[in-house]
Amino acid sequence: MRSLLVIGNWKLNGNKNTITNLTIALVNAFYNISKCSVAIAPPVMYLDVVKRYLLNSHIQLCAQNVDIHLSGAFTGDISAEMLQDLNTRYALIGHSERRIHHKENDADIAKKFFILKKVGLIPILCIGENKKEYDSGYTQSVCINQIKAIIKLLGIEAFKNSVIAYEPIWAIGSGVSASPENVQLVHKSIRDYIASYDASIADNITIQYGGSVTPENVIQFFDQKDIDGVLVGAASLNANSFSMIVQTAEKHKKPYPD
Repeated sequence: MRSLLVIGNWKLNGNKNTITNLTIALVNAFYNISKCSVAIAPPVMYLDVVKRYLLNSHIQLCAQNVDIHLSGAFTGDISAEMLQDLNTRYALIGHSERRIHHKENDADIAKKFFILKKVGLIPILCIGENKKEYDSGYTQSVCINQIKAIIKLLGIEAFKNSVIAYEPIWAIGSGVSASPENVQLVHKSIRDYIASYDASIADNITIQYGGSVTPENVIQFFDQKDIDGVLVGAASLNANSFSMIVQTAEKHKKPYPD
């Protein structure tokens, strides 16, 4: 049975003081969370700071990125074993901002997926189309191709205990989210594609939506059968806004199939 997963991606924002205060506020707000899962992804500089406040809380730690190597002469990178050492549970890979600004391709992302699985962390594979691809009707084919890269390298078994986050690039940070109905169609196509390899993995994999998620629109996404949570950007930087999103997830009764 899938439960809703809400992750706050803080990106390149905050400082030690603001991040500490935000983390404490969220820990206090989520003391009684039990029906949904919650994680936060602070800048890598503050992973250890945040970790200290998450002990005995209901919030998991998520990394924004990982390197393909476990150790070696790779200045400025962070390994999956280092993340594991900090009790990190999840790691984002394939986010469009890294695909665009750091020129990461599907092959790079598949290697990151592999290294995370190797050390026992849960990869959150971010996929999505740009505006031109969306306007041309290529959304589903773009998403499936990004998933195929993982299957080609690792096989369908790699998607056990993994997460897919569908984030249309044109919706990220734009203030304009994709319609819940269209997102549902994309998520169903993803689940159906995975089911063509393994129905059990498809039934159990968590597929999130991300892209201008707010407290006001989030319930419309939760109401969709194949949307299993949200990856939240800007709204996760405000304790009240993020708390409202998580509380909505906590109270929501998901229409899962029998």
